[in-house]
Amino acid sequence: MAKTEVILTSNIVGLGAESDQVKVAAGYARNFLLPQGMAVPLSGVNKRRIESLRQRRAEREAHELNSMAELSKSISKLIAVIQVKTGDDGKMFGSVTSGTIADTLRTQFEITLDKKKIHLEKPIHATGEYEVELRLHADVITSMKVRVESTTPPPALEEQDQSEGGRPGRVSEKRGRRPERSEKSEPKAEAKPEGKKAERPAKAEKASKAEGK
Repeated sequence: MAKTEVILTSNIVGLGAESDQVKVAAGYARNFLLPQGMAVPLSGVNKRRIESLRQRRAEREAHELNSMAELSKSISKLIAVIQVKTGDDGKMFGSVTSGTIADTLRTQFEITLDKKKIHLEKPIHATGEYEVELRLHADVITSMKVRVESTTPPPALEEQDQSEGGRPGRVSEKRGRRPERSEKSEPKAEAKPEGKKAERPAKAEKASKAEGK
């Protein structure tokens, strides 16, 4: 495959940045880099542009460093909440990847971050809170918290809530009936002594009449 040498005028990930002289496939340069204005052919005239390209590169890199440093200060204080579905056993359906976290940052905080800058050793397969490393820049590395929550409540909790909700009502009904029974029985207990006391004076009157005779 024929190669050609060009001078990059833009930052191209995996290839180089402004002012770099690189060798690429002739078709790639002819059909993409040159028409897009991302490179110029290597020539004596274009070599004179290298110094200005280096200056542009330095300004861009300084701006990127400052922007990522500011972002690291704010993003390290955030907690990205990701809601997932789980089964009855609590196991997640699917997994949380760097792409999932990037989407969450965009929707929750309006932060656009390349998923390649979100470093996960492996996808997350369980709910909980995680510390995720962010490689924002070659000189800026920070981390943020990611909380994975289930939208499916555990069945055990639902059964417990139902059983606890039914017990207090039954106990209160029984306790409420007891005072009514005691109130009805008290008047009967007080009525008996009154009847006995009323009979004693009658017997005393009969005895006094018999003595008079």
